[in-house]
Amino acid sequence: MRAFRSLALAAGLIASLAVAPTATAGVGDLLVAPTRVILNGGRGTEIILKNVGDATATYRVSAEFRRMTPDGRLAAVAEPNGDEKAAEEMVIFAPRKVTLPPGEPQSIRISARAPAGLADGEYRIHLLFRAIPDPKPVGQPAQSSTVAFQLIPIYGVTIPVIVRLGKVEAKAAIADVRHVTGKDGEGVSLTLSRSGNRSLFGEVRVLKAGVKDPVAIAKGVAIYREIDRRSVAVPRAPGYSGALSGPVTVQFYETTDSGAVLTAETSAVL
Repeated sequence: MRAFRSLALAAGLIASLAVAPTATAGVGDLLVAPTRVILNGGRGTEIILKNVGDATATYRVSAEFRRMTPDGRLAAVAEPNGDEKAAEEMVIFAPRKVTLPPGEPQSIRISARAPAGLADGEYRIHLLFRAIPDPKPVGQPAQSSTVAFQLIPIYGVTIPVIVRLGKVEAKAAIADVRHVTGKDGEGVSLTLSRSGNRSLFGEVRVLKAGVKDPVAIAKGVAIYREIDRRSVAVPRAPGYSGALSGPVTVQFYETTDSGAVLTAETSAVL
């Protein structure tokens, strides 16, 4: 009965994500939803994997550590610090290996169990969902004496898992707004800063008077707790063909369970 309910939930969630593409991440033949998990207290949730390829595939789920750099990249961590180790120890997820036929969804159960005495704050690990290459087929002809190499791509998707304990809060601010032109075209660069004991996640919108929609927009912008400011590149909005120069209003909307919330705003002249 439990397996039936999980499969029903997975099928329903995958169907609902068809109209919410920003909630999924895909590499190769694997889709993962959601792309970001926040665990408040002891409440657990589920992550849905779906094999969108045309062959059965096996995936391994593992924890890893990544830290954000001032330019917004996530760098691998060789030696985790105390908070990262605490996150790894308290986050529980299963199963850690799944085999999915084409089109089949699978739920990964995830929860957090905080030890007594752990300080209020935010703790984070990243979950890696990686395809396991098929073994060499039985009966394959023996290789000749010539040395040969076969490169097999190994696809993976990584998502953050954030545990929030006790009282957590954060504020945002925007500065250093500039008009830039690069190989990808025109855009806006800025510095997004954070204060408090938790991360921020949302989107940056650049508005011009008399224009209904943003003239430049960057979605899925995160600033994690290990840094207090980062640079953000905001590309021109696809539907806007006017000039970016001139007076603008720049806003940061944080993504919350109740919708987007305006967290920071500033005016600038590009």
